[in-house]
Amino acid sequence: MKKIIFAFALLLSMAACTQNKPSQATENETTTAAPAEAAESIDPQTKSENMKEVQAYLKECGAFFIATVDGDQPHVRAFGVSEIINDRLYIMTGKVKDVYKQMAANGKFEICALKPSGSEWMRVAGTLVNDETLAVKEEFLNRNPGLKSMYKADDDNMAVLYITNGTARFCSFSEPERKISF
Repeated sequence: MKKIIFAFALLLSMAACTQNKPSQATENETTTAAPAEAAESIDPQTKSENMKEVQAYLKECGAFFIATVDGDQPHVRAFGVSEIINDRLYIMTGKVKDVYKQMAANGKFEICALKPSGSEWMRVAGTLVNDETLAVKEEFLNRNPGLKSMYKADDDNMAVLYITNGTARFCSFSEPERKISF
């Protein structure tokens, strides 16, 4: 528990440290495009590679934190699973949870994931879209069998949400920020 609280405090301080730091444009983005336009303007192969890079980072970190809003109040929660299914990056939660209700009301979110070293982190922003496809839910559970004790693909509680117009910022204390879209 102390580790999670420390990580969360560190994440908040890192976010404050990088707010005014200019991002370095990559070949996959234009510096004037809005996030949605940047994600749509990249070719499908680059988009897929970028998505895989984001998911690999999330998996390496283990736990990652998702920020949502409820009215004007932000809320941050720990998540631990993500999967790429049918060329979409998904997360999963329960429909009975407040986090799902907040995501349904406002799909905009931000993820912050801290590598075990404590000196590198990634921030992901975009929009979450609920997917009710039974096959996707089943595949998500097959890849994460530990969740089968809490969720069933057809239980009307399991929610799988995929990221659209995703932008990831890779940050560290020693390197310039790098930004990709997916």
